[in-house]
Amino acid sequence: MPTGAAGDAARRAGGRKRTTRAVPRDTIGYMADSPSPRRIARRTAAAVDAAVGAGRSLGLTVTEAAVLHDVFSVVVHLAPAPVVVRVPVVLAPHMGPDELARRQRTELDVTGWLARRGTPVVPPSPLVPPEPVRRDGFSMTFWQYVEEDRDREPDYVANAERTADLHAALRAYPGPLPFLSAAEPRFVTDALALLGERPDLLGPAELDRARREWRLLEPLVRSRAAFEAAFPGTESQPVHGDAPPANMIAGVDGDLHADFELVTLGPVEWDLAFFGPEHEAAYNRGAERNGLRTLRGDVLACVNAVGMLRAVGVLALAPQQPVLAEYVRPAVERWLAAPFAGGLAG
Repeated sequence: MPTGAAGDAARRAGGRKRTTRAVPRDTIGYMADSPSPRRIARRTAAAVDAAVGAGRSLGLTVTEAAVLHDVFSVVVHLAPAPVVVRVPVVLAPHMGPDELARRQRTELDVTGWLARRGTPVVPPSPLVPPEPVRRDGFSMTFWQYVEEDRDREPDYVANAERTADLHAALRAYPGPLPFLSAAEPRFVTDALALLGERPDLLGPAELDRARREWRLLEPLVRSRAAFEAAFPGTESQPVHGDAPPANMIAGVDGDLHADFELVTLGPVEWDLAFFGPEHEAAYNRGAERNGLRTLRGDVLACVNAVGMLRAVGVLALAPQQPVLAEYVRPAVERWLAAPFAGGLAG
């Protein structure tokens, strides 16, 4: 969903999620229909109230709720309960409550399965049923609180090698997963249509390039058969879906994989898109250690190109969350400097 796309683009462009802050109007060309900082604050407060109310209704003691992150989702620690609630608030127009709940249910199932098998993940909270909860117009999920080591900088290269360990564990996941749903083709298609009405966000020449690239790439991510025909010998398997080297919690008791919102079936290259040669080499070391195949350059070129278009599409969400325009600008600039469609058209 776009929450994942936005998180994906932001993390790959400039690091982990950050707390929302007001962006100066002259930084992004503040959109007239964008929510004001006051409206965003009200949205955050409503999400916190919904999380607290839902937690209390499930029997949790909550006296000091604290917002941990607030960009794509409002992430709330229901202190003193060791529970964190993630409440998505920035969503694409097509993402209805039923579709969101289905995706959340899959995430809970996959992470619960991994946790039971000893894989280092942030697990669903054991204090409430592992199901998404709807309240006050929000759909939310409940997770075990993990104390972070905030003095330790993330090591994305080491995390890339750990991603191979995660892939080795995910190979045995028995549940059904759609093919490359993390590519979010409907989101990209709809976002490019919306950006056609917003030249203040993306200029006509850039939009034309994005649409021409998407005509080449969309069939590959919508069809497993088309993808495998284009890249013979590429085996699909369950993958994290949303930049796992950048989605690890540095816990005081060890690092944990987190944020499986976009878990999907696909090539392992999807999880290394946008990271670069050093991270790819680290992943390959982990793959060889686990007896997995190493990364293919042609597949990386494809998923990198798709990832860049997803980052472009995130601009369409800026009217919901103005800070996104600043977040994804480095990724958009990188896309403009890259070969057309990742060089696949040549």
